[in-house]
Amino acid sequence: MAQLGIVLVTAGSETEAKLIASALVESNLAACVNIFPVQSVYRWQGEICQDLECQLTDLALFSTLEAKVRALHSYEVPEIIAIALTDGSPPYLSWLQAQVGKIISG
Repeated sequence: MAQLGIVLVTAGSETEAKLIASALVESNLAACVNIFPVQSVYRWQGEICQDLECQLTDLALFSTLEAKVRALHSYEVPEIIAIALTDGSPPYLSWLQAQVGKIISG
């Protein structure tokens, strides 16, 4: 079984978040993507910035997913982090593996 996890990505707009989410699900790189607004405070090029962004939460294969997100994302350095799943409901994990497993098997 492939390593499953939660990947967090922020996008600069809801439109961009939906574009990335659709591409990930269509490519079987994510079984499900949730989009919700977040207020981000961060340092960029020496400045403190505040922006309303959209957080994408997806379950996927990280390296391929990262490449897809970077190709579609407008940010120079997008947030793309992964949290490994160590346990979960067996029926849900089976469904998740079936969705993202399509990319592994061809």
